[in-house]
Amino acid sequence: MTPRQTIIDLPRLNQRSRADFMSSPVNETALALFDRWPDWPDRRLALVGPEGAGKSHLAAAWAGRTGARVVAAADLAEDDIPALAEGPVAVEDADRGLTLERERALFHLWNTLGAAGQSLLLTGRRAPSDWGVRLPDLASRLASLTPARLGEPDEALLQAVLLKLFADRQIAPRPALVQYLLPRMERSFAAAHALVDRLDREALAQGRAVDVPLARRLLEIDAP
Repeated sequence: MTPRQTIIDLPRLNQRSRADFMSSPVNETALALFDRWPDWPDRRLALVGPEGAGKSHLAAAWAGRTGARVVAAADLAEDDIPALAEGPVAVEDADRGLTLERERALFHLWNTLGAAGQSLLLTGRRAPSDWGVRLPDLASRLASLTPARLGEPDEALLQAVLLKLFADRQIAPRPALVQYLLPRMERSFAAAHALVDRLDREALAQGRAVDVPLARRLLEIDAP
């Protein structure tokens, strides 16, 4: 048996420009809303979608274009709002980690940015009306947002996502590998990320190529 090799995490390319984001019918409406900046309604937008759909990618692309600060909702603090709100702001994962104290900070940020004519981008897995916000004034403002929804991938987008995830890891898979994976894997962004990561790690551990036999073995292990 070939000994397993120690895995070293190498830097990934992980391109996050707007041009690198792949469009398909499942996300074109959301992208059209996103691309309307700075003409978002009241200069605010909620970008929502499943795990791995590209919300962080688009937030980073928007920050690169606008000079916006990007902050996780779980890191919001009211004392930081005046400095944070000097320019556009993207708040990531706003549907989780919002304690009542952080809700107050987000409400302060909302009002401060609005008074200054600055933009606010919020990301989350669900629509803002489903975030379970307890602060009534903030909940009513969030409910007024029209969410830009990123959907789960169709087959064409899933193929493009797989190819990008492999490319980010500097892997050039044969077409046969992607065609083997598509009908056998769960059709979701999260599954694509997990599968490519697992294939990469297993190939590195075994000192072999990422190919169909490796994929077949891993998928057979997962089969019920």
